[in-house]
Amino acid sequence: MEKLSARINSLAPSATIAMNQKGRELKEKGADVINLSVGEPDFITPDHIREAGKKAIDGNWHHYAPVAGYPDLLKAIVDKFKRENNLDYKPSQIMVSVGAKHSLANVMMCLIDKGEEVIVPAPYWVSYAEQVKIAEGVNVFIDTTVENDFKITPQQLEDAITPKTKAMLLCSPSNPTGSVYTREELKGLAEVIARHPQVYVITDEIYEHINFVGGHESIAQFEEIRDRVVIINGVSKAYAMTGWRIGYMAGPDWLVKACGKLQGQMTSGATSIAMRAALEALNGDQSCVSEMRDAFLRRRDLILGHIAKIDGVKCATPGGAFYVFPDFSAYIGKSVDGRKIENDMDLCIYLLEVGHIATVPGSAFGAEGCVRISYANSDENLEKAMQRLKDALAALS
Repeated sequence: MEKLSARINSLAPSATIAMNQKGRELKEKGADVINLSVGEPDFITPDHIREAGKKAIDGNWHHYAPVAGYPDLLKAIVDKFKRENNLDYKPSQIMVSVGAKHSLANVMMCLIDKGEEVIVPAPYWVSYAEQVKIAEGVNVFIDTTVENDFKITPQQLEDAITPKTKAMLLCSPSNPTGSVYTREELKGLAEVIARHPQVYVITDEIYEHINFVGGHESIAQFEEIRDRVVIINGVSKAYAMTGWRIGYMAGPDWLVKACGKLQGQMTSGATSIAMRAALEALNGDQSCVSEMRDAFLRRRDLILGHIAKIDGVKCATPGGAFYVFPDFSAYIGKSVDGRKIENDMDLCIYLLEVGHIATVPGSAFGAEGCVRISYANSDENLEKAMQRLKDALAALS
């Protein structure tokens, strides 16, 4: 008799991966599916980074790597924080993992005890809530609105904190909304955290370089809470290195050391070859970063131009990342050919099966009625996808 653990049974599968898979299956049957569900750049890894990986393969980088990462890579990450964020860290406060998602999981498992609360602003990335569950923590969601650019206020944060609160999660630029917190907005949140010394901040900054509104701001810049902030970052989004699986964390020595102990028992160090490529990504020519950001900005504006012409849809202008998160609630309850759209999942399945575009329902991110659309695709495909979207919605009544 099969008997899975309560831990795994409590876990929801990733809606992003599920929609991506549905799109692939339909494509394998011959349908011309345009995938706007996946959260990864469509660019290939820049040449100089791939060359570094090739050199590592031909060199002596075939053995187990240090659990926390190679010393020169840790130094490169320290230098990156100083150069780009004006933040001072020591190598002992940095750890490299198998992707930023792995870094986040390490922190969750090492910081959160059973029954402790984690504040999660909604909409949230699908894995946040599930990782809190794995750590046996309790999710405390703060709802936001499209009118407020999907950002929480200091008062909302204050109201959500209880004696059981252990941490809050922050993501800026945001997946799934693309919202970017300003320095003043972060300062307001930091002032609340400063009044509650038991609360830690886990800030996901993986989209740092895909920012259309100016320089990146990190909540770690505020000295009064610096020793309670953990930064999660990596090379996947900025350098189109999703498959290389290199993420990293920066935080208090004691927490990084604990994460190293956990990682040492779970995976050991990240892949040696990928770490050599990541070193080149951080230390090498950065022009590729701005080139990709400019392409994403152009694509964002292309998408927004189309969405603005759709009746009944509300959509904030994303300040970063490569997603738009429009509210399609006006189309819930409509029908076509006897097919009724009961919820946002029905809408996404309809858009996939009829419009042949793959998206992700907002309910997966804690925002019923919205849909996440990734514009990490070619301009040509985005033009075609938006026309299909408009046609499919126009057929509903």
